[in-house]
Amino acid sequence: MTPAARVAAAIEVLDAVIAAAQAQGAPADRLLGDWLRQRRFAGSKDRRAIRELVYGAIRACGPVPASGRAAMLRLAQVQPELAALFDGSTYGPAPVTAGEPVAQGGVAPDWLATRLAGSGIDGAEAASLLERAPLDVRVNLLKVDRAALELPQPGEPLAAQQGLRFPAGTPVEQWDAYADGLIEVQDGGSQLVCEAVAAQGGETVVDLCAGAGGKTLALAASMGNAGTLVAADTDRARLSRLAPRAGRAGVRVDHTVLLNPGKELVALEQWIGRADAVLVDAPCSGTGTWRRNPEARWRLSPAELDRLVALQARLLEVAAELVKPGGRLVYVTCSLLDAEGADQAVRFLAGRPDWSEQAIDLPRGTKRGAGLRLTPHVDGTDGFFVACLGKRW
Repeated sequence: MTPAARVAAAIEVLDAVIAAAQAQGAPADRLLGDWLRQRRFAGSKDRRAIRELVYGAIRACGPVPASGRAAMLRLAQVQPELAALFDGSTYGPAPVTAGEPVAQGGVAPDWLATRLAGSGIDGAEAASLLERAPLDVRVNLLKVDRAALELPQPGEPLAAQQGLRFPAGTPVEQWDAYADGLIEVQDGGSQLVCEAVAAQGGETVVDLCAGAGGKTLALAASMGNAGTLVAADTDRARLSRLAPRAGRAGVRVDHTVLLNPGKELVALEQWIGRADAVLVDAPCSGTGTWRRNPEARWRLSPAELDRLVALQARLLEVAAELVKPGGRLVYVTCSLLDAEGADQAVRFLAGRPDWSEQAIDLPRGTKRGAGLRLTPHVDGTDGFFVACLGKRW
């Protein structure tokens, strides 16, 4: 493919990404993968170039672009060498016309950028949300220690106890160590918030929003497969992925519980008032993960944010019922909006004299309200808020 043809291809993909974002459809990585699979003529260099153009354009636009072409013209403002490729050549994009719409830049749609700034995320902090993320792995302590693990290439040790960092695109999932369950792909910040749970062998620990089980596996490693570990979620498809992952990692999950939304405590009745620790990795806006999913900022609306905030508050209520006296509730979101983080912790503690904030001993993070915040700019991780809320005896 010619360079101009690659630009035209990226515009076609971007049109699909924009339409999906507006309709809450498939994510960009799936759309791009499907597009490339249907076009076998594109060589490996073409595929890499198209991918870079698509994600470069997504990161260059703040609000949702009017079209893939408008998004690509915005990228051409950032990378001026692209402008010459709008040349009308065969398979290339048509020449630029006077007054043609160009997508707006920025970190996010205006309303969302304002919310972020109100939560202390602006300037360099905000810009870092759109940088390309590295690839982090967690060494599975159930099978090997980080210091003893040999890999095809050395990783950079992270602040997380068993974390290693590699350049983006490193094919770790093709390594024997991955197939043998010695490593799991997991952002360093995600590893740290799992450490905040301080799960110990012999405890009863509930992962209330387990999803596909990434954090569940980390909790099991911390517990040394000793104790009672419960993985629960309302999403059957995501929860079904846990069993094969656990098998590969040598993890014992004692109970996997499919929850009925709004009736969670019915399925979790046997653990009411019995859990030493409950992790609530709540559904959220994902503002802390834009380095990996930059088009996610086009999918969020004020109404959806309000829905998520209400859901998070309800999940905290559910989790509180499971914690025994002397136990702890660890609340986590991969969001940098105070409405989903610090404000939720404050709201939960208000009027609950039998609950209190507990200190979190992590090597990274900045105090934010009743918890800690991790950010790409300061900590080199995805963005997270984590709070440990203790129930008094």
